[in-house]
Amino acid sequence: MTIDTRIGWLKTGAAITLAFGLLMAAAAVPALHAPTEILLDLIYFPIDQGQTMEPRAARLLSAISGGLMTGLGVILWLVATELCPSNPALGRRLILLGIGSWYIVDSSMSLAAGAPLNVLFNTGFLLIFYVPAWRLTHAASA
Repeated sequence: MTIDTRIGWLKTGAAITLAFGLLMAAAAVPALHAPTEILLDLIYFPIDQGQTMEPRAARLLSAISGGLMTGLGVILWLVATELCPSNPALGRRLILLGIGSWYIVDSSMSLAAGAPLNVLFNTGFLLIFYVPAWRLTHAASA
């Protein structure tokens, strides 16, 4: 896999992260929270429409976490497009440490919250970034 291919995968992951962040942030608006409620219902399987974005505190936390995830997507895009081509070692380090720390905290707290299926979703996000970033410096020298 060339460095351009790896950067393309990283950009795809950044775009997915940004879109997911916007979806989460939109859930702060009652008229827009249906997709997030469906996702929550899937994560807290079985699908029974038991998960809602009420009370208001849940919508606030969705706005905050969605905003942070949107910002993370933008940062990952910039690292992939602006930093990785010129300094792949630093780009790799930023991506692996940032995404790795997110994964550990999010997944362990998802387990504590009784949502083990979210760890599976998190693992998908993790792989979107770890696979292309893991050997980013090797691809640059190849």
